[in-house]
Amino acid sequence: MRLQIGNGLTTKWLQKATLKAATMADKPFVCKYCNTGFTREKTLAVHMCEKKRRHLQKDERRVQLGLYAFQRFYEKSMSSKKTKTYTEFCDSQYYNAFVKFGSFISNVKPLYPEKYIDYVVTSGVKLDHWCKEEMYEKYAVDLIRREGVETALERSVMTMMEWADEHENATWNHYFFYVSLNRAVWHLKDGKISPWLVLNCKSGKEMLGKFNNEQLEMIYHVMDPQHWAMRFNRNPKDVELVKDVVKESNL
Repeated sequence: MRLQIGNGLTTKWLQKATLKAATMADKPFVCKYCNTGFTREKTLAVHMCEKKRRHLQKDERRVQLGLYAFQRFYEKSMSSKKTKTYTEFCDSQYYNAFVKFGSFISNVKPLYPEKYIDYVVTSGVKLDHWCKEEMYEKYAVDLIRREGVETALERSVMTMMEWADEHENATWNHYFFYVSLNRAVWHLKDGKISPWLVLNCKSGKEMLGKFNNEQLEMIYHVMDPQHWAMRFNRNPKDVELVKDVVKESNL
């Protein structure tokens, strides 16, 4: 009885092996990612399976950011001691979700991207909620309120310089006079321009006076007057530093 079963299994194995060999002979060109066989090499060259697509887009910024977030998630939340490889990332069922988050990071350009990624992966929030604007706003507000004055000033000036580079004959110290109000709202909301500078600069406060009610509401959580009045009162030397920069820069 055992011999019969063994013979049956052997026969089936031989049939499968023979079929596989015949298939390989008929379709000798095999995709190394999904093992699909093709009769012509040109067909293999234009073939695009999901695994091949993932490997080909490895160097895209959104994918690299997604990979970094994937690795940090396992290191920070899962206590993984071994860094996840790109192959493991490609094989993950969460690949698309992490790449989507990478696209979000690439587009939003958050303050200190690495810190934001660590903030998100340790937040306990579900992966499919990581791209929600509310989550970044919470992170940004907390960071803007706690960061030092020098860091805030440096980033603000850099943002102004980037704005000037985009506009012919513009100088960065004319930002508060000529920047579009919608863009200024976006810069304030995302922490690119700091309340440290705006609220200690005459032209900055004049710009705020041009905002409509909707725009003021959008930046209120960042520009909270009560918080900043208390912060300025507690740090008079920092306020003096800002005013010196404003004066020297002719803002």
